Amino acid sequence: MSKDTVTITDNSTGKSIECPIKRGTHGPPVIDCQALPKELGMFTFDPAFMTTASCESTITFVDGEQGILLYRGYPIDQLAEKSSYLEVCYLLLYGELPTSEQMDNFNASIRQHTLLNEGLQRFYSGFRDSAHPMAMLVGVVGALSSYYYDAMDIKNPEHRSKSALRLVAKMPTIAANSYKYLMGHPYVYPRNDLGYVENFMHMMFAVPTEPYQFNETAIKALETVLILHADHEQNASTSTVRLAGSSQAHPFSCVAGGIATLWGPAHGGANEAVIRMLKEIEHPKNIPHYINKFKDKDSYQRLMGFGHRVYKNYDPRAKIIRKICHQLLEELDAEKQPLFEIAMELERIALSDDYFIERKLYPNVDFYSGTILSALGIPLNMFTVMFAVARTVGWVAQWMEMMNEPVVRIGRPRQLYTGAALRDYTPMEERSA
Repeated sequence: MSKDTVTITDNSTGKSIECPIKRGTHGPPVIDCQALPKELGMFTFDPAFMTTASCESTITFVDGEQGILLYRGYPIDQLAEKSSYLEVCYLLLYGELPTSEQMDNFNASIRQHTLLNEGLQRFYSGFRDSAHPMAMLVGVVGALSSYYYDAMDIKNPEHRSKSALRLVAKMPTIAANSYKYLMGHPYVYPRNDLGYVENFMHMMFAVPTEPYQFNETAIKALETVLILHADHEQNASTSTVRLAGSSQAHPFSCVAGGIATLWGPAHGGANEAVIRMLKEIEHPKNIPHYINKFKDKDSYQRLMGFGHRVYKNYDPRAKIIRKICHQLLEELDAEKQPLFEIAMELERIALSDDYFIERKLYPNVDFYSGTILSALGIPLNMFTVMFAVARTVGWVAQWMEMMNEPVVRIGRPRQLYTGAALRDYTPMEERSA
């Protein structure tokens, strides 16, 4: 085997194939197995694609062992501290940080597309008043494609860029309307004199009867949450958007598919699970008992918001969001936020307990983002919606990158068939009971 190839041999036939090794900027190399079917008549078997690189990408890099997250090469801690969500959006979409003029033009373009068509506003009335807001998000974003279908040529770069702007601009409006509909409140139209995050909070919480008071720490906290969730490489929802896009589907319907995937509790619902856990603990004095149940091998108790499937070290996003979370808590009346005391005591115990330290079960981004969203007065069923608002730019950036490839092949995973062998049809009267 040379240093640039891996030899795969079928011992039953003696045939071999040299598979090239491809190396990226960061991360482990990958074996290019595309010639396997032709040369050996075989496919690889990789349930859930856990060891398969499905694409090449220049957008986001995650190193779970080292606790690293980069957007276009920039460390997430630098972006969260120094950048804004819209600047991160520009970076993810176009590959470079914008100049002052580019940022002004980008801001103006986003503001141009924040409004929803009035017909789409009426679309909400078709939902039950008890509908889950994620169901509304899936439906409304899917329906949005009907308003821009004729003007969308996915082979036209300008059309693709305009679709990206529309999705990033309109998603906060769609999300806020979902919340207002469930609350029975009038919709609040976007204000172009406000920043992206301020406008989002204004649409969520303002009412016509009184002026809305902005809290700068709350705005910073939400902006940080959005930045940290903007993209995370080839996760389930992003892979869904790419797979749908490979069929040349409308980008809005591709994103609707991503939203549906994010809705799954194993993906986007983790911060909800954190708040449910804190409510179940009920009081700080109950934490030791709860932790003992978690440590018990015979118990089914789960500790939500600790550890991460990808990050085997400390989640780099958690280090960043922890600081803003504590700042927010210091400004709020603790008596009105009973879960905060539980969350902070649970954090203290987990960070000092050898059981958690040895197993690297550190608080992750979901632990702190759930606490922040709860502090901001966002109801539990809206948590995943907030995640979707943040992740929209990542989905669109990944879709645009794929559509810019010279050849876009429709996704077609293979399978290992283990069903019945060839059988002949038997008439019903001849079948045994």
